[in-house]
Amino acid sequence: MVGFDVLSFLGGIHPPYHKENTQAKPIEKLEPPGVVVIPLQQHIGASCDPVVKVGDVIKKGQKIGESRGFVGAPIHSSVSGIVKSITMSPHPTLGQGMAIIVENDGLDQLDDSIRGNDLDSLPPKEIVDIIRESGIVGMGGAAFPTHVKLSPPSDKEIDTIILNGAECEPYLTTDHRLMVEHADHIIYGLRTIMKVLGVKNAYIGIEDNKPDAIEAIKKVARRYKNIHVKVLKTKYPQGAEKQLIEAIIGRQVPSAGLPMDVGVVVNNVATAAAISNAIKDGMPLIERVITVTGKGVSEPKNLLVPIGTPFSYIIDKCGGTRGTLKKVISGGPMMGLAQYTLDVPVVKGTSGILLLTSEEVQTSKEQNCIRCAKCVEVCPINLMPLMLSAYSKNQDYESCERLNVLDCIECGSCSYICPARKPLMQNIRIAKREAISRRKKQTKRH
Repeated sequence: MVGFDVLSFLGGIHPPYHKENTQAKPIEKLEPPGVVVIPLQQHIGASCDPVVKVGDVIKKGQKIGESRGFVGAPIHSSVSGIVKSITMSPHPTLGQGMAIIVENDGLDQLDDSIRGNDLDSLPPKEIVDIIRESGIVGMGGAAFPTHVKLSPPSDKEIDTIILNGAECEPYLTTDHRLMVEHADHIIYGLRTIMKVLGVKNAYIGIEDNKPDAIEAIKKVARRYKNIHVKVLKTKYPQGAEKQLIEAIIGRQVPSAGLPMDVGVVVNNVATAAAISNAIKDGMPLIERVITVTGKGVSEPKNLLVPIGTPFSYIIDKCGGTRGTLKKVISGGPMMGLAQYTLDVPVVKGTSGILLLTSEEVQTSKEQNCIRCAKCVEVCPINLMPLMLSAYSKNQDYESCERLNVLDCIECGSCSYICPARKPLMQNIRIAKREAISRRKKQTKRH
């Protein structure tokens, strides 16, 4: 964009973005279905335990699942109605998981606990408590409990907040539309985060393919001299935490480190909007914006959807499928997960539903590596994807750890660029899980 310094990072790729079908479509509010399926596992950390039983009459926004530990977030009902069952059900990331099935009574009765607050009168600790009790997690896909991120160890001095408005994942436009339509909520949520952490400096990073979002956020941010909008080069994975930090403030997170190690906390713009709803209106996280798109859906849309709404219901409200449907992905094509059924529900980390036809899904046979080093060139973390993949296939996970496999952000850039069509990211993901498992076992021994 003319007039801006466009920031970026080393590495990355430029896949086709395919955002044109929904980037100009306003968010529509979807009416809840007759039955919602609310999984008890919707965040990184221990699953929730149900605090309701079959037959209970519950209200919209009522807590129905309680977190077992500090790294967790409670679950709330997105409708008022009756608890029909608590049972195993399809899950978009776990395959199967325990869920509370609620029959919607159509009355939309709010729980008595829901009431708004005044940000200026709230002390930081009380704000963190509200965020936790509201069940807010990172809504960019990772679903890390937000109250944990806002409670750094005392030896970590945080001086910078970054909001991620890059939305570099192809097809998805949820954050784009949130920034255009609800910039005030996002800035309010950012100011809340700044108050909690006592930080005076904040940045919002937005890719330069979203000029309307940049202008909408800048219009509100101008009221606050310590909130800065930074324009980022359109490149994948620009929205990854470490890449955002490097591009915006020039700090590099060390290997095996976290953003807080360089004095930074990163949150998604949708998370900031959810924090705004929790503080201003007292509303827990019971709905989220998703993008429904791809050539396999009749009417691509951006929708505000109640948590627990089945994919099948949402697709039907978008005119149903079209063409020869080949694959349905929860999220985007780079980091999303293919689904085995349309009975899976929307959870807190669901950013989109991508329906791909046979012409969009191309399969090709894996070939021999030609040592082109393209996977090394595009890796935003400066890893050696081919070597990590090879060691993983040989189950040499110790060598994978020596090559810093746990630093991989699973962006998929290596698999995308590989001319031999090797499943590099899939093999590396296996190695990461094995490495994490090995470390947990070692910790238990000690």
